[in-house]
Amino acid sequence: MTDDISQIKNNFVEGLSGISQFWGFPKGMGAIFAVLYLSPNPLSLDEIVEQAALTKGAISTNVRALSRMGLIRPVNRLGDRKDYYEAESDFYKSVRAILKERQNSEFDRAVDSVKVTLQKLESGEGESDSERAFLTERVRALNSFFETLDALFSAISRLDSLGVNTIQTVLKILK
Repeated sequence: MTDDISQIKNNFVEGLSGISQFWGFPKGMGAIFAVLYLSPNPLSLDEIVEQAALTKGAISTNVRALSRMGLIRPVNRLGDRKDYYEAESDFYKSVRAILKERQNSEFDRAVDSVKVTLQKLESGEGESDSERAFLTERVRALNSFFETLDALFSAISRLDSLGVNTIQTVLKILK
């Protein structure tokens, strides 16, 4: 039975590593979060190294990033000088943290880049060739998509005030 649980945990760690990479974060971040999430007790850096199969340097770097994002938090133990960490178990907080991190960095730059490109295309002085028209249409569609995503991110961030039970009730009604 122990081997089954161990394999299940390994599969979960691999799965979250892939999800982390999908969202544009290092695979190690997903592995560290998965290890901490499945642990009933806070883990030291050495314990994380052992369970995530990453180097101590990679663990240290990714732990700082995960802490900054609010996905994990440090835990103090009296009389012990080691650093211990535990995962955030509130999924809404986790999702908001991920979206906020994505929105605050590359997403804002991408949105700004698309807006600037669209403005330049639309302000073409007297030029109305087919290539400009095609590019304008494509960039306008992408800009619309990014604006919709931005509005969605903002809405998810504001869900805090509703509380988890209210959100779950609304989702059940929508199904």
